[in-house]
Amino acid sequence: VQLQASGGGLVQAGGSLRLSCAASGRTFSSYAMGWFRQAPGKEREFVAAISWSGGSTYYADSVKGRFTISRDNAKNTVYLQMNSLKPEDTAVYYCAADTYIATIPREYDYWGQGTLVTVSS
Repeated sequence: VQLQASGGGLVQAGGSLRLSCAASGRTFSSYAMGWFRQAPGKEREFVAAISWSGGSTYYADSVKGRFTISRDNAKNTVYLQMNSLKPEDTAVYYCAADTYIATIPREYDYWGQGTLVTVSS
């Protein structure tokens, strides 16, 4: 499966952005999807994940209550709605796909190219 992330940009603290990840190739609806992020000089970290059906979601504590992951299997797209953004949310955001839902980057076989989110204070 090929993944294309988009929607990043520059936003002021307290603002919102919605990231999208469009999938092509194999059956999107059979994959669990995850969002990860990597800030400069830091390791890639888990943000959110959603099961193939959308029935299960998981969030990092740092984004819980502010970010929402969702998917539209008819459009082969997963979304990350980010509200109340903080400067510490600044990072390159990556979407990933795998057979099973997970919170560890190495569990995912397929990755998008990343989209940069910058939150100014």
